[in-house]
Amino acid sequence: MSERLFGTDGIRGVANVHPMTAELALQVGRAAGHIFRKEDRPHTILIGKDTRQSGYLFENALTAGLCSMGVNVLLVGPLPTPGVSYIMRSLRCDAAIMISASHNEFHYNGIKFFGPDGFKIPDEVEDEIERLVTSRTIDEIRPTAERIGSARRIDDAVGRYIEFAKATFPKGMRLDGLRIVCDCAHGAAYKVAPNCLAELGAEVIAIANRPNGCNIYDNCGTVHPKEMRATAIRERANLGIAFDGDADRIVMADEEGRLLDGNALLTVLGIDLLERDILPGKAIVTTIMANGGLQRALAPYDGKVLYAKVGDRYVVEAMRENGYIVGGESSGHIILLEHNTTGDALITALQALAAMIRRDQPLSVLAAPYQPLPEAHAKVPLNGTKRPAEEILDKIRQNAEAEISGKGRVVIRASGTEPIVRVMVQHDTQRTANALCLKLAEQVRAL
Repeated sequence: MSERLFGTDGIRGVANVHPMTAELALQVGRAAGHIFRKEDRPHTILIGKDTRQSGYLFENALTAGLCSMGVNVLLVGPLPTPGVSYIMRSLRCDAAIMISASHNEFHYNGIKFFGPDGFKIPDEVEDEIERLVTSRTIDEIRPTAERIGSARRIDDAVGRYIEFAKATFPKGMRLDGLRIVCDCAHGAAYKVAPNCLAELGAEVIAIANRPNGCNIYDNCGTVHPKEMRATAIRERANLGIAFDGDADRIVMADEEGRLLDGNALLTVLGIDLLERDILPGKAIVTTIMANGGLQRALAPYDGKVLYAKVGDRYVVEAMRENGYIVGGESSGHIILLEHNTTGDALITALQALAAMIRRDQPLSVLAAPYQPLPEAHAKVPLNGTKRPAEEILDKIRQNAEAEISGKGRVVIRASGTEPIVRVMVQHDTQRTANALCLKLAEQVRAL
């Protein structure tokens, strides 16, 4: 398996354990400062974070590293990842860093970068940061006196992002009369989400909105939406919204308590745009792990689905290459390039709410076309053996898909983060999905 420092979404690990240590963060800051400081002019990098206690540790270490390379730093404190991307662009910064482990438990943390265009940096830039850290080739680059960078805080970052999010909501439209449960996951959305929805006229019932540094994602948020759903039913809300730790993922519940994942939300947004004939290419982008029910839901509206590799950065790449504006993952990463450059849970919720109001229908009706195909999953440990060639895995997949004659989907892929091969089978019947998944897992195990 690769020992690459950067994973599918930045650097991530248990806080204060390699690679997520203050020492490494300082070196990463120095390397990033060197890469983004290309001209003889003042350079500025913005740093945001979620609500984890360890965020202070990495915020200070990264700041020290950047300042030591002559880069100025702007600190926005706890703010959603999409807010960091927006404010960085608004302030014409050279890059941004988000300190967050997203949906992982509080003792984890992570570091991810955005380039000057607001998009996550490509693999080759991550590789260059890693090369500079491991080779220590910049150890002797040390500006002195007035050439050392400075740091200051942006006190109105929350308000700036709220106004940006509200501006994506249709002009003249309001949320009056809607009762909304808002699960903030004790994370970065704890201020912006309830305030934004309330300012647009909704009655907001906020839960998991009291972060203490250690309770982020503690039985709440997108992976644990049980309490959000129960509160929405108990309070007779029109819908519920659950965010993840850095508010770039979303799960919703309709007025009947049915949970809507990324597939269902892409259906709602995709059909709304298709019916208004404003979806470029009549297509959305998702990953190979998406449920086949999404494609079936869009088909009656002449919509189509383009599949990308797993990871929201690859979804964004495919969207930009093809000129598409809607994409996302089953996990709830929804990217709306008309509005922001990265997954934005708050803006996704606002667009779903706009579709409800525009069509005068509850969320349950808008999501009804999406009926998920039964799924089966298996993980095949490599147990120290070499990762199977992609060509071999693809041949197994092709044979399996021929066997089910278009009545489902098959995915077989080596994990990018664990020494395993993942197998997924979707079929019209759960029994067939289960049987084929076991069969394929045995074939992979025998390689």
